[in-house]
Amino acid sequence: MAPAPISSGGVAGGSGPGGGGSSSLIVPRGAPELATTAPGARVALSTASTYPESTASAFEMAARLGYDGVEIMVWTDPVSQDPQALKRLMDYHGIPILAIHAPCLLLTQRVWGTDPWAKLVRARTVAETLGASTVVVHPPFRWQRDYAREFVTGIERMAGETDIRFAVENMFPLRARGREVSAYAPDWSPVEDDYAHVTLDLSHTSVSRSDPLEMAELLGERLVHVHMADGLGSAKDEHLVPGRGTQPCAELLELLAAGGFDGTVVVEINTRRAESRAQREAELAEALAFTRLHFAAPSAAGLRSTYG
Repeated sequence: MAPAPISSGGVAGGSGPGGGGSSSLIVPRGAPELATTAPGARVALSTASTYPESTASAFEMAARLGYDGVEIMVWTDPVSQDPQALKRLMDYHGIPILAIHAPCLLLTQRVWGTDPWAKLVRARTVAETLGASTVVVHPPFRWQRDYAREFVTGIERMAGETDIRFAVENMFPLRARGREVSAYAPDWSPVEDDYAHVTLDLSHTSVSRSDPLEMAELLGERLVHVHMADGLGSAKDEHLVPGRGTQPCAELLELLAAGGFDGTVVVEINTRRAESRAQREAELAEALAFTRLHFAAPSAAGLRSTYG
């Protein structure tokens, strides 16, 4: 995700270490009230959501605010790259690691080496070691020609070697002077490719001007992971707090709840411009409250397929 400014929220609080998933939550002023029931899927916090604070800080905030788990964004923070350090954080805060986001961003090109397949193998090993069910991976950049050429079949092969799900994430084209150029291959959208598991990111659908509801329907059971965020339809990857943009975040959550989605919904928002820890936590609390509320309010229309 690329940092972008967002506005501030209210005040949040809750229990300390060990309270992950069951701690109380003070909902920010003006945010929706927290729903009391929810489907089986868990709501996790991406450690990218607390940047520029550390991975360790993300665990602390996730546990205190009542998230069900965390997704580790493997990047330049050494702790994010160290499974033993992550295990200590997981045990101390009493909150599970539900997913590993492989280091496939531009700024992580040299994290865990430069071989993209070796990175995925290592991400799988870390996921298996820490009990995570999913490895999130971006499609290759176009200049990674050999990797891109073998990506679809390679992901299929790796998925057959483990119970870990390699969930390929939707990205977006670059727009300039009225033209669209894809930086990814075989495509920025995973819908038409033969991936067994997919991650749907709503900030990315905002940039690509895609319909996430239609994408969810087309993906069906292949949709196992959601990055919950929002956007205003600009060319920037904004990762706003859900409900502050134009994406159908509430409708998607209701649609998934009605279809029995039991994957993971991950709050992946940009809090880089927060002026204090309190403001950052308020935005994370608002995002969690929004997600729980709408994920517990199934759409009357339901889904044509069951998600798994």
